[in-house]
Amino acid sequence: MCGLAGIYSHKPVATELYDSLIHLQHRGQDAAGITTYNKHMHKTKGLGLVRDIFTEKKIKRLKGNIGIAHTRYPTHGGFGHGEIQPFWTSVPYGIALAHNGNLTNYNELAKNITSNESRYLNTNSDTEVLLHLFAELLHDRNKHDNDKEFFDGLCSALENIYEHVHGAYSVVALVIGKGLVAFRDPQGIRPLVKGIRSNSNGEHDYIIASENTMFYPLGFKPDGNVLPGELIYISEGGKVFSKRLMKKSFNPCIFEYVYFARPDATLNDVSVYRARLRMGQNLAEGWKNKYPEKIPDIIIPAPSTANTAALSMATALGVRYSEGLYKNPFIGRTFIMPGQKARKKSLRYKLTPQVTEISEKKVMIVDDSIVRGNTSREIVRMLKDFGATEVYFAVASPPVQSPCFYGVDMPTRAELIANNKSVDEIRQYLDVDLLFYQNIDDLAEAVMRKGDHHIDRPCMACFDKHYITSEMNIKKIQQLESMRINDRNGN
Repeated sequence: MCGLAGIYSHKPVATELYDSLIHLQHRGQDAAGITTYNKHMHKTKGLGLVRDIFTEKKIKRLKGNIGIAHTRYPTHGGFGHGEIQPFWTSVPYGIALAHNGNLTNYNELAKNITSNESRYLNTNSDTEVLLHLFAELLHDRNKHDNDKEFFDGLCSALENIYEHVHGAYSVVALVIGKGLVAFRDPQGIRPLVKGIRSNSNGEHDYIIASENTMFYPLGFKPDGNVLPGELIYISEGGKVFSKRLMKKSFNPCIFEYVYFARPDATLNDVSVYRARLRMGQNLAEGWKNKYPEKIPDIIIPAPSTANTAALSMATALGVRYSEGLYKNPFIGRTFIMPGQKARKKSLRYKLTPQVTEISEKKVMIVDDSIVRGNTSREIVRMLKDFGATEVYFAVASPPVQSPCFYGVDMPTRAELIANNKSVDEIRQYLDVDLLFYQNIDDLAEAVMRKGDHHIDRPCMACFDKHYITSEMNIKKIQQLESMRINDRNGN
């Protein structure tokens, strides 16, 4: 999972791209980069948090009114400086590209790029493969005298990409002398939203990003989504061209609503906050049906992505809601930390139980999901250490049974507790009195109940093992798992 932003403006964009990355920091803590241009490419990138990478001096070097930015949470490729996006190539024109998602046929594409197209790959990143494929296809169609002809060349290149590139990919790109380009895979797995801002001269600025969380502070108004299979081109002169080149079933990732997206975001015309409220409502109804006699004294969220669902569940059950676990805001998101040791070590720095809210009470902890189970077990231990008499655990999503290969770091089946244990065995491992998971249909209903979203069915492969792209089979799953393991081991 990563965060993207691309801006076309009447003024320099570097500061606004920096601000956009701050608003997308939750989508990646490993690294970040910004690329702008005004006849030449200007690039700055680094490892770590956005605020630590981009000094005032570095931002001043990023000249130009068009730019793209990326904050990285690696799910494919290595962890070094060379893996940081945006990637760029000098032929044709000069192209910089940033990508959110995972290409499931990376090996086949990389082999084609290096052997048939004679291009050199400097990393194991699927984004670099996508960049070279895009550049090669555009180079083959490099007869563009005006914006319309260039857009036609883009359409031809993208039709080839949509035909041959599998998996999830939301993309923003710069083409020197041409402008800003954005496109999204035909099933719309990863989000990509648009915004528009009016200027005093009657012209407009444009932003395309993974979430709309930065639109209001930057003065942009929401302008819908980049549609699945759609290409958008904003020329240097501010002309906007768009075309939906391929239409398939619309299957956006449901885990965006469960965990990754910020609660104030609206993705695919669905409010993340409202979806999480409905998750809590549905969870409460399920709990009452199964355990009508088991009412906790207090409901505590596992902060902070579960706060909204926990608040809604508490209201529906008529139970007091309390933030009985204080979260240190200066510790990052443990789910996306590289390695289990880092996650476990950070948890006790991150969460501090409040004894007055826990001692001598029947406590229900509400979390958005249980992936590996170690974090959940530590939370339960904290509650018991601080005097909880009974501990119930309610989960706003179903058991995570299968890896995600579309951009979420769930690398192997062996690491997923629900793939190896029954619900009762998980309950015993967590050492809780009751464990209750959300029904998968209730989760989907919570996301799709409201909004003019046109979602056919969310991608829920991590919950139901139903991969939405046709190339996924047992052999492909094993191959992708091996790649993830090798990436983590630095092989």
